[in-house]
Amino acid sequence: MTIALSVNGRAVSTTADAATPLLDVLRNHLDLRGTRYGCGLEQCGSCMVLIDGKPDYACSREIGSVAGRAVTTVEGLAAGDKPHPLQIAFLEEQAGQCGYCLSGILISAKALLDRNPTPSRAEIAAALDGNLCRCGAHPRIIRAVEKAAAMILQGAAS
Repeated sequence: MTIALSVNGRAVSTTADAATPLLDVLRNHLDLRGTRYGCGLEQCGSCMVLIDGKPDYACSREIGSVAGRAVTTVEGLAAGDKPHPLQIAFLEEQAGQCGYCLSGILISAKALLDRNPTPSRAEIAAALDGNLCRCGAHPRIIRAVEKAAAMILQGAAS
């Protein structure tokens, strides 16, 4: 059986078993390695992707459940060669240390900014609550999300 879906704006299909985790298909069938395997239990957020614009765990989501839907991974945040403001802000704020968690954090932050372009620090922290960063880079991560929000608003005003 072939499962068709959209990944990062591109129509793709896979013959993977419908019960195969989405994460496995992204990494091993589509060669999109930005989304990480952390715990496999929806506890760390390293595997976060957007499914129809909403953050979801790719480690536990079966590929069959996303047939016909739109999946966005961290690789899909950039517009061609132009990085997303979140990616720029994270680099400028040096928001990552080891970087393992960042793909999931970027996805969660993107979902937040899509629904709330001017979040408070508390709203940013709440949106990222499902993302575990063991390096302790949280203050820089929150600053980076605030900076990205400002960059997006500036772009919208231009």
